[in-house]
This record gives sequence, structure tokens and C-alpha cells, in this order.
Amino acid sequence: MTENPFDLSGKIALITGTSRGLGQYMGRALARAGADLIITSRDADTLAPFQQEIEALGRRAFPVALDVRDHDSIQAAVERGHEHYGQIDILVNNAGCNVRKPSLDITWDDWNLVLETNLRGTFFVAQAVAKKMIARNYGRIINIGSVTSVFGYAGLGPYCASRGGTRQLTMSLADDWGQHDITVNCLAPGWFKTAQNQVLYENKEWVEYLCDRIPLKRPGQPNDLDGTTVFLASDASAYITGQTIPVDGGISTGATKATVE
Repeated sequence: MTENPFDLSGKIALITGTSRGLGQYMGRALARAGADLIITSRDADTLAPFQQEIEALGRRAFPVALDVRDHDSIQAAVERGHEHYGQIDILVNNAGCNVRKPSLDITWDDWNLVLETNLRGTFFVAQAVAKKMIARNYGRIINIGSVTSVFGYAGLGPYCASRGGTRQLTMSLADDWGQHDITVNCLAPGWFKTAQNQVLYENKEWVEYLCDRIPLKRPGQPNDLDGTTVFLASDASAYITGQTIPVDGGISTGATKATVE
């Protein structure tokens, strides 16, 4: 371990789903901590602005096309990233999607889209990267879950199933790969405004209701994930594995407004 266990200098991080949103914020956090990046999207051309941004921070960013619903695409992307740098030390399994509908309206294709992206994709990306990590007897895998990894919400049936599955998968993989000094943890964001849920935040009453249920009284801001991302990617978390860590302002406490007499 270095003098600064949070230092990621010399580490290579592969992050799925970095064309926008939280994936980019987590990528910036890792780059600022010293890591070079493999950045991915289904369309690698969309990654050029983010690549330039990371390079402006003094780090390297290698863009790769990756569709987590396509097994061949996963294998090819991991091989390209590994060949480019010669190693992959960190994986952030961030790519995901959602279909927001009442459960009676969910279609077969809706279910497959969400589960294939969020759960099957997470597993097979982790599997492909772990094969590289095992060869070096080192790795940090961060699966991105959600507050729905521990809570259920109406209208999010497939999403809750996928994120609950991510939590269980994380524990299984931690047990499988711990002998190779690979940690596997689940970072579970709470309510953050993203492109997927932006429409909800246009409803002022809903935002007020949400904030009332969050002990810190506000939705998450993207930079609220920085510290936990770097922690789980670094040697500071070397003895933590198989855990789900909510970054949710406390909403998973189940707290509600109460009157104390």
C-alpha cells in the first residue's frame, strides 16, 4: 500500500456507460485520483468530448465501443482496452437503463431490455475483466446498484429486480474472486437527477416530497459519489468486499417526518 491509500496513480480503470451522466462523474473522480481510463459507449464517437476532458486533467482516456447486451462486444471491448494499456485494475460497471411503467403494463421486451442491460451485462463485463485481473492477482470491481438494491418502488419492477440482483451478484462474485485479491462491491446511489429520471424532477411537489424523506433534505449531486467511488477503487478499501454501500442522503434508513411530543 502506498503512503496515500487513495492514490490511483498507475491504475487503469474501465468504466461502462460514459457517454453521459453519472458514469462521466465517476470517471472524472478516478482521473483526478490518478487513474487512466478506458471509457465506453455503444457509439465510441460520442466519447470524444469526454476523452478530451480527461486528457485536459493530465490523464489518458481510451475510447472503446461497448454494448453490454452483446457478448461479443463485451469480449472485444475488454480485449481492446487491455491490449492498449496492458492491464485493467479497476472496473466500474455503470451502464444501465430503466423502463418506468406500472407492473401490469410491463412487456416481455421491457423486462428483457432492463435485465439484460443491468444484470446480465454487469455479470459478463465483470467476468471478462476478472479474467485479466486474476492473471495479475489484483482487482477492484465496483458494480453500480441503486437504492432499489435494498428498497422496492412501485412502477419499477424490472429495475428493482435488476438492482436487487446486482446486490446478490456482488456478494457471489466477492466470494468467488476474493482469493485472487479482487474485491467486488456495490455502490448504490439514491435519488440523483439523471437523464433517465429527469422528468420526475420537473414535478416540484414530487421533489419536495422526496426531500422530506431524505434525512439530508436534498437529492444527490453527482459529485456526492466521488469519495465512495475513489475509496472502493483504491487500496483504502482493500479489506472490504461483497458489500453494498448506499450513497443516498440517508433515505434507505426508512426515515419519515415524525412528531416528537
